[in-house]
Amino acid sequence: MKRVLVVEDNPDLAFGLRNNLEIEGYAVEVAVDGHDALRQTQAQRFDLVLLDLMIPGVDGLRLLRAMRERQDRTPVLILTARGQEEDKVRGLRLGADDYVTKPFALLELLARVEALLRRTQPARPAGPVVTFGDVLVDPASRTVSVNGVDVALAPKEFDLLWALVESDGAAVSRERLMDQVWGYGADVLSRTVDTHIAELRRKLEPGREPRHIVTVRKVGYRLVRTP
Repeated sequence: MKRVLVVEDNPDLAFGLRNNLEIEGYAVEVAVDGHDALRQTQAQRFDLVLLDLMIPGVDGLRLLRAMRERQDRTPVLILTARGQEEDKVRGLRLGADDYVTKPFALLELLARVEALLRRTQPARPAGPVVTFGDVLVDPASRTVSVNGVDVALAPKEFDLLWALVESDGAAVSRERLMDQVWGYGADVLSRTVDTHIAELRRKLEPGREPRHIVTVRKVGYRLVRTP
């Protein structure tokens, strides 16, 4: 049975989330503030953390930072209020795996939880080291460097980059990337791919027009491996 920690200070929402997750077969604990969540994540292991960013005590972003700094790689799905685009981006940069915007559809949330849990331990891609421009990608160690300097990628950022590598220069649709990296069907609408692509570009091709991770209009993205 997969164990989920719900970090939510709204008692009605926390109850609803817990009830529906338990109906789906998950073992659920609830933390009502950041201090409680910090204690629980330090004391026991969870398979996924469902994290509201707007919580009292230690806020969600600080909690996420603390988890990642102590090398806790538990998948984290953050909940943000509509219009808090900056918080979504900051959460992804700190190592969150995905986000849902409030108010959200329950079925979409459950689909995202299921997909993250299913891909908690993805198989490591096999194959030789790949280079393009100043970037070196080592699939065996899941590491990336730019001009010889290691670049920290979140797990889903690496998975997304490798999906583009494996496409061998062909255009890949957002729907296919959503299915391949996150496990979502085309019926789940999300800007998750675009947000993660923006982060990859910021880390791998900073301060210039992207030459390698390029947009294919009305389709998706492709990786150009020429120097």
